[in-house]
Amino acid sequence: MKSLLSRRQFVRTSGAILAAGAAPATAQQRDAGGQPGRFRFGLNSGTLRGYKLTLPAQIEVVAGAGYEGIEPWLEDIDRFVDGGGSLRDLNRRCRDLGLEVYSAIGFAQWIVDDAAARTKGLEQLRRDMSRVAELGGSRIAAPPVGATGSGAILDHDRMAERYRTILELGRGLGVVPQLEIWGMSANLGNLADALAVAARTGHPDACILADVFHLYKGGSPPASLHLLARSAARVFHMNDYPAAPDRATITDAQRIWPGDGVAPLKEILGYLVANDCRLFLSVELFNPGYWKLPVAECARLGLAKMKAVVAAAGYE
Repeated sequence: MKSLLSRRQFVRTSGAILAAGAAPATAQQRDAGGQPGRFRFGLNSGTLRGYKLTLPAQIEVVAGAGYEGIEPWLEDIDRFVDGGGSLRDLNRRCRDLGLEVYSAIGFAQWIVDDAAARTKGLEQLRRDMSRVAELGGSRIAAPPVGATGSGAILDHDRMAERYRTILELGRGLGVVPQLEIWGMSANLGNLADALAVAARTGHPDACILADVFHLYKGGSPPASLHLLARSAARVFHMNDYPAAPDRATITDAQRIWPGDGVAPLKEILGYLVANDCRLFLSVELFNPGYWKLPVAECARLGLAKMKAVVAAAGYE
């Protein structure tokens, strides 16, 4: 495939994805400037999904809770625009509040085999990226929407070619699509596949969007994170999971606050610090039990839980 790498190029380019350091960092390990790995805190608006807030209301809640950034969903962005809202005005409001739009969540079918569906998906992704850019964002999730079942298994070369296509699309719009791992998917269900696909693109913007729950669901061992370089990880979804149900049957709705479950969060954060990752920890869960709380309390609790986990791991 002309758009992909030769074996020699693959080995050379993989250095952009692979990182040095095969063990988690301790609290005493520091970078060249004497500082620990830097985490910033954001909220994925799926965490507030049950409150059915408008996009402006989400922004106010997230800023009021003390987060540094927000990761909105495209359906909320679209609803705001379709209702006559101005993304440029909302961009200014975010800046006034000191809130960064560090990523966004969309569901365009960019990866599927069906050519007509993929063309439509690319058109949707172009529109999604344009709106994210207008809102002031610079990244968007690129999950394997439409290709999750076992009857639609794709090889790495095809996925890499299609990922490279949207990376180039994003370059023209100023928004980077992040290859998102979905643990329940037959494609991009684990970190190993995502790393292979990203490396095969040979593209300098290739990057990975990982998630505590999806690493567990897809069977990715925490130690595999030592291969994730700083330049290949800008956002990391934070959550936790209980001891039961097991990995095969647990669902998105059973995610719980970081630190309240059995996920090896200290180990996970350790690998990210060892790789000198400077990224947004973005709390993302869909637990309807939490939506019984007042929305401001729910938002504040997510931030407090993440900060407590980071502090307990020694990375304040």
